[in-house]
Amino acid sequence: MFELVKAGGWLMLPIIACSVIALAIVIERLWSLRRRRVLPPQLVVQIWQWIQAGELNDARLRALREGSPLGRVLAAGLVNRRSSREVMKESIEETGRRVAHELERFLNTLGTIAAITPLLGLLGTVVGMIQVFSVITAVGVGSPGELAGGISQALITTATGISVAVPALIFHRYFRGRVDELVLDMEQEAIKLVEVVKGERAPTPGVRGS
Repeated sequence: MFELVKAGGWLMLPIIACSVIALAIVIERLWSLRRRRVLPPQLVVQIWQWIQAGELNDARLRALREGSPLGRVLAAGLVNRRSSREVMKESIEETGRRVAHELERFLNTLGTIAAITPLLGLLGTVVGMIQVFSVITAVGVGSPGELAGGISQALITTATGISVAVPALIFHRYFRGRVDELVLDMEQEAIKLVEVVKGERAPTPGVRGS
């Protein structure tokens, strides 16, 4: 492994750094974007039970706000539950935008890594070919060993850059879709809460956990 890195030249270092960062982001986002963590099941039903029992106090709201992203969105609406329907919805939407932004954390970085690692590999190819032509200029084509070094550098950096970029791009697209799905489900649960609190519908089981 070390020999491959050495053969690839100095451009292997930023490519390897990108791969480490991408792996860390993927692991963190897989953990943070679990559905059960973001959207605890039957949370609206539980909140309605607290309201019915007169147990929705500041301590419950604090625990709700700190418990999950969905809880944070719903808590923003519950703070204004005695206001009009419009005020309650506006507070939910404002908090929802911040929560959605937090769910997208690190995704821009992952997308950037997916975009730049092939370019770093291409740069390695260019540097390797420059080295090849420099050798040809200096000693001609009669020194295969000298030529092999530049060609090896060109191929290794390109292959490594693409190997990092492909999974990074796959996970970036996956997480984007995951966030969109979670945000949509949070919107549905928030609307359900507003309608339940305002007496426009009966409480029903909450979001499915997985």
